[in-house]
Amino acid sequence: MGSLIFPFLQYCEKKGKSLLLKITGTNHILGHQLWAKDFPDATEGLQTKYLIVGGGISGLSACRFLSLNNQSDYLLLEMENHLGGNSSNGQNKFSKFPLGAHYLPLPNKENKEIIEFLEECGIYLGDDENGEPILDEYQMTFPQQERLFYKNSWQNDIVPQKGVSLETQEEFERFFKRMDEFRKGKDSQGKYWFAIPVEDSSMVHFDTIQLEKITFKHFLFQEGYKSEELLWLLDYSCRDDYGLGIDYVSAWAGIHYFAGRKNNWSEKYKDQVFTWPEGNAKLAKHFSKYTEERHLPNHLVFDVQVKDDKIEVLSFDNVQRKTKKIIAEKVLMATPQFVNERIFKDRKADLFNYVPWLLTTITLKNEFGGDEELAWDNVIYGSDGLGYIYDQHQNVDQIMGEKVITYYRSFSTGDCRKARKKLYSMKKDQLKNLVLEDLRKAHPLIEEYILEMQFHKIGHAMIAPVPGQMRERSQLAKQSNDGKIFFAHTDLSGISIFEEAFYQGIRTAAQMI
Repeated sequence: MGSLIFPFLQYCEKKGKSLLLKITGTNHILGHQLWAKDFPDATEGLQTKYLIVGGGISGLSACRFLSLNNQSDYLLLEMENHLGGNSSNGQNKFSKFPLGAHYLPLPNKENKEIIEFLEECGIYLGDDENGEPILDEYQMTFPQQERLFYKNSWQNDIVPQKGVSLETQEEFERFFKRMDEFRKGKDSQGKYWFAIPVEDSSMVHFDTIQLEKITFKHFLFQEGYKSEELLWLLDYSCRDDYGLGIDYVSAWAGIHYFAGRKNNWSEKYKDQVFTWPEGNAKLAKHFSKYTEERHLPNHLVFDVQVKDDKIEVLSFDNVQRKTKKIIAEKVLMATPQFVNERIFKDRKADLFNYVPWLLTTITLKNEFGGDEELAWDNVIYGSDGLGYIYDQHQNVDQIMGEKVITYYRSFSTGDCRKARKKLYSMKKDQLKNLVLEDLRKAHPLIEEYILEMQFHKIGHAMIAPVPGQMRERSQLAKQSNDGKIFFAHTDLSGISIFEEAFYQGIRTAAQMI
């Protein structure tokens, strides 16, 4: 992406070397004006049949669906200066890099709409004579895909292996066999217990419904899992997809991480994922042809009212500093519930847990790592962070020069609001120390190679699927105001992944028309 919100620069002198630090983030200052709503009166008017509020994947997917179904009279509003939401990216002179989601696993064969989208993107190229999908390998992870720093050395794969006891190996085998049972499990009507999207999962199977009421850690304790290495892997996996670890997410969500994906579309590529230097911003860009001349960036919607069989929407243009009134027949709010509760009195998001994240993109001298080959995904055992992505790993040109990595860290805690306030209050030196303290476990001398660090704060990065919220989310997902206002967002499914956002958009847009 071009310019980013709120850059702050600082040069730190260390041993005669200059280290550039930056802080970027989402435009939370504009967003927080929803509390006060001290916006000017409307001075300009627009009309459209369908108005989509929110330019993340859900909103973009809805625009695509409308266009593919011969509906061209729609307008998309987005608060940020770019589209994509958590599927956004940055770029420096050495590489593009993600500012959020950075990969897409292969879809289930049942996800035909996503497969069609991948074909449209030139990622899925048809089937061979055996019915095996032909995929563009340049858009999939190159070797080495992932590695783990464990017991003072790097190993391939992120499942701990070196010096692991026989008892731990047996627990790993028992756990993955158990997850395979959940992956294949179906109810009497043929619906998977765990499916993607979540909406397609069986809600009549008693045992799986009960799993939504307890934590994943409680389930693991009940099942007799106690291996340190196994529990670490499961905690890491949950933090990676949900932001919160096994102490906080529901057992249903923890199992869904392993059982929701069926690995049944491709035998050849089932262990790989689609990825790009800019992460899922690559996918967001594919939607752009459906929003050309149909979207307004830097627009914050702050009021939505049904009047005379139409909907009046007030939106603040943060560039021209004026309010616009949009008249629409139907409105799709592709915005999170913590935003919607500031616009609609009947929508409360008190029980929704939004996890704050910190992404740190680090530019390093080319000598970093020495003869050691960086993997695409590099994870540190026992770390509070989630490791780092080597952003240039997927560069086809293989341009030599400085290396660019992006470090991910979610704040797994029982008080996300407190963690969010702390993250926003942290200054550049505090953030630098937080990140380097973690990375030094695997790279003790990393600071000697750093040229630049960019910290990207996301206060409400993703919804966390904690126990007891599935029914609440389901109720909020229902349309309101006599079928004129609709809602689509991953927080309504409880799992913040590309597939959920994609389906939220197309299924809600289908209801609109």
